[in-house]
Amino acid sequence: MAQNRDRFSTTTRLRLLGEQTAARVYRSQTRRQARRSRLTGRAALLALVLCTLIVALAYPTRQYVSQRAEIAKLEEERDAARERVEDLRDLKARWKDDAYAEQRIRERLHQLRPGETGFTVRGAASAPRQDAGRPTADRPWYDILWEDVDEADTADGTARAAGRADAAR
Repeated sequence: MAQNRDRFSTTTRLRLLGEQTAARVYRSQTRRQARRSRLTGRAALLALVLCTLIVALAYPTRQYVSQRAEIAKLEEERDAARERVEDLRDLKARWKDDAYAEQRIRERLHQLRPGETGFTVRGAASAPRQDAGRPTADRPWYDILWEDVDEADTADGTARAAGRADAAR
């Protein structure tokens, strides 16, 4: 009977009640943990803040990168322009030299000094001339020169060639 008495004693009942409560709490905690998603409120807020920052910084970053590329391109163009200006200054200085100017003028206009003999080499290595086969002996030199000046004004020589073919008919 002592066991029956122990069974209904307050201490025993409280201990049993505590164990049952602890088991219920433990079961509810494990169920809650199983149901709870891994994304907590703080993690969701952090993800939202990060996404907002990425969206807010995407456009300025893209603009920055494109502007840096444009700056690099413009710097290359500036360097090329400076190089071209330097080349033109060198050319201008060379043209101030009378010997260079005379040499270039003689080359371009095919002029000879008195007593010099000029040679024109024709062969497979030279490019065929566009006016080959065109009679020039029956026309004065200034007429041929003026036609060449007009030819230089046209964008390409095809219009000139077509005009000559029509004139020859």
